[in-house]
Amino acid sequence: MNSQVSRTSVSTWVAIAQLLRWHKPAGRLILLIPALWSLTLASEGLPSLKLLLIITMGAIATSAAGCIVNDCWDRNIDPHVQRTQNRPLASRRLSLGVALGLMVIALLCAWGLTFYLTPLGYWLAVAAVPVILLYPLAKRVLPIPQLVLAVAWGFAVLIPWAAVQGRLTLTTAGLWAAVVMWTLAFDTVYAMPDRPDDRRLGVNSSALFFGAYAPLAIALFYALTVVFLMMVGVRAGLTWRFWLALAVTTYFWLRQSLQIYTHERRDTQTTTLPIQTYGRYFNENVWLGFLLWVGMWCPRP
Repeated sequence: MNSQVSRTSVSTWVAIAQLLRWHKPAGRLILLIPALWSLTLASEGLPSLKLLLIITMGAIATSAAGCIVNDCWDRNIDPHVQRTQNRPLASRRLSLGVALGLMVIALLCAWGLTFYLTPLGYWLAVAAVPVILLYPLAKRVLPIPQLVLAVAWGFAVLIPWAAVQGRLTLTTAGLWAAVVMWTLAFDTVYAMPDRPDDRRLGVNSSALFFGAYAPLAIALFYALTVVFLMMVGVRAGLTWRFWLALAVTTYFWLRQSLQIYTHERRDTQTTTLPIQTYGRYFNENVWLGFLLWVGMWCPRP
């Protein structure tokens, strides 16, 4: 009996970890990256350890709440999608009540951290909550739901900047625009393998909205990301390290775009590249984001 209880307990904790996506850290890291960009640029160098810890913990708590909210809204859709059918709520390994309890805990943790921010940072964090809670509904009503996600990701720029400087600047706006375009790019890539399931279930995505032009849309979003990052680099007086990192990043974004475009043109009957390829593209964005962050460490005096 004890061994059965122990196995059940372990299974529950594994399901909770999967609900929070701790088994797939790339999704958590990619939210942290814009916050690190913003924190570093606003600090004009490496930020204080205290603020770095607060922003990091806040990003982890917020992204955990976002994952739970998404799975709660989609618990009856996810079982019909190959990529998501084994999620804890979709497979009924966790109850809705447990998930909602965990979501409240995550939001309370994030809320507690906001008291260490400036007043502007606090209210920006409050403003982000409705966007996070309502994002999963966007795919049911909006043609490009990824835009709502991009706006939610943009708060990861605004909140840390306000936490450092207590105000927002034109450089903040440029970085926010870069993050919005970047999010549209990598999340459209992420949505590509789900097109058959999304079409069958009647939910929207940018990959479906752009249709045959999706590869061109991805390339355009990446190009605009580069343009806005160049504007940020000039305004912030960043050194050659940033420009080298941006050149490397641009190369990989261009390669992704060309590979997707070539595949779509070569075989219009095949809906996607292998799903592992899209996962690799997503993971590439994580390490490229960290590469750009390292390039931002040393602004010009």
